[in-house]
Amino acid sequence: MRAFKFNARRFRLLLAATLCTAVIPFCSLADDKETSNPPTKSVPANPDSPAPLTGRERWMLDRMERLEKRVAELESKSNTPVAFATEVSPLQPASSNPSMSSLLSGATSAAPAAVAITNVIPAEKIVALRTAQATEAGKSGAAKPAAAEPFAFADFSWLNGNARTKELAMDTKFFTPEIRADVDYIYDFNHPKDNTISGSSEVFRANEVQATQLGVGGDFHYDNVRARLMTQFGMYSQTTARNDASTARGQWNLDNAYRYISEAYGGYHFNALHGINVDAGIFMSYIGLFSYDQFDNWAYQPSYVSSNTPWFFNGVRLQIFPTEHLKIEPWFTNGWQSYGRFNSRPGFGFQILWRPNGWLSVLGNQYALGEDTLNTPGRVRYHTDDSIQIKYYDNKERFLDKAAFSLTGDMGCEHGGGVSCAGDSAKGPKQSFLGYMFYNRLWFDNDKYGLTLGGGQTNNPGRYLVLLPPINGATAASGTPYFTQNPGDPYKGCVGDV
Repeated sequence: MRAFKFNARRFRLLLAATLCTAVIPFCSLADDKETSNPPTKSVPANPDSPAPLTGRERWMLDRMERLEKRVAELESKSNTPVAFATEVSPLQPASSNPSMSSLLSGATSAAPAAVAITNVIPAEKIVALRTAQATEAGKSGAAKPAAAEPFAFADFSWLNGNARTKELAMDTKFFTPEIRADVDYIYDFNHPKDNTISGSSEVFRANEVQATQLGVGGDFHYDNVRARLMTQFGMYSQTTARNDASTARGQWNLDNAYRYISEAYGGYHFNALHGINVDAGIFMSYIGLFSYDQFDNWAYQPSYVSSNTPWFFNGVRLQIFPTEHLKIEPWFTNGWQSYGRFNSRPGFGFQILWRPNGWLSVLGNQYALGEDTLNTPGRVRYHTDDSIQIKYYDNKERFLDKAAFSLTGDMGCEHGGGVSCAGDSAKGPKQSFLGYMFYNRLWFDNDKYGLTLGGGQTNNPGRYLVLLPPINGATAASGTPYFTQNPGDPYKGCVGDV
């Protein structure tokens, strides 16, 4: 009996071991079966209690939690929706467990609504999400590549006619102030008895200390609105106005109205291309290369080419910067360096400035169609002024640290009203202008000292561009019998500067 009981117990233990051996491998392989295999029958679960999760379901839930945390981190940094398609793992089989489907849909509700239960975002929805993100970034003022500032890629303070200032002493969001003082003592070996110097637009008195210009003003800028004001007190306030004959036509004394202003304009900046400016008022002209402000020039006394071509225009200009290397600037003006119009037709101009690198500057100015001879309607003026400047040496380690040269050529003529461009003919004598100037500049000891050698020559039959000498108080409008400006009157001049 005892032997039977012992054997029966051994039989039950053996049977239990056999059953466990058969069941355990089946359970361990159940999750890896293909979805095409029919599921085994199981005991119906209680609908109120969730079904137990398999190992792969737990892995997917853990993966989704990490993705949600990553999305939350990215959104907190950029404040924009973030697509996490790049962090989604390769295609996974769908789960047949209904509780898993509900968990997945709940876990992905915080992410973009393109996530399917298969854990894959379609490619077309990824593109849409990225497009939406870019749009939102643009609306929120996110970083958008700004166009490069024109001519800011190099230091151009070496140029003739360009400001020497490399740092602003003061600048605000609204205003950048500027003060210019030009005081000189000119020694003339001819020793004029009344100390008067004629034929120059920059120096006017000899053997005296004179304040040629005192300019106070600056640049106004707020958002895209811009303006500039610069006064001119001293000799400029008298000499510049008396060289403008247009003030004799009409009333209101334009010479007095503008006498103490060298620049005064307002305008607007458009954020297109590399910048577009529209300005109206009185603005500086760079026909002739030299600047109206002596501080900007290589030589204190400009050549006749610069002295007898405009320093300013009164009108409207449009500055277009297609690239950071190029400026295109059309003009609509009252006339040739004139506060008003001489007759019934305005002048038109055009400037192209190209600086492909830091050592080359090419400038072209064109003027046409203006009737710029007082009381002579029908006499039309044309002019071209073209310059090139090259910095051919630059070595900060040497005492001679920099060298550059400029070459300028001018041509122009008038026709109609008793004169001709082509030459003496039935239409009248030749009325033309031909001139050039060449300057070479050397800098020493880290630009502390400089030396300029150069000069120019002009030929101007008719004398229509030659400054009228102030003989016995004569002005450009009154004229003088001591210096006639009749059609065809010859004029040749040359000047050398050190």
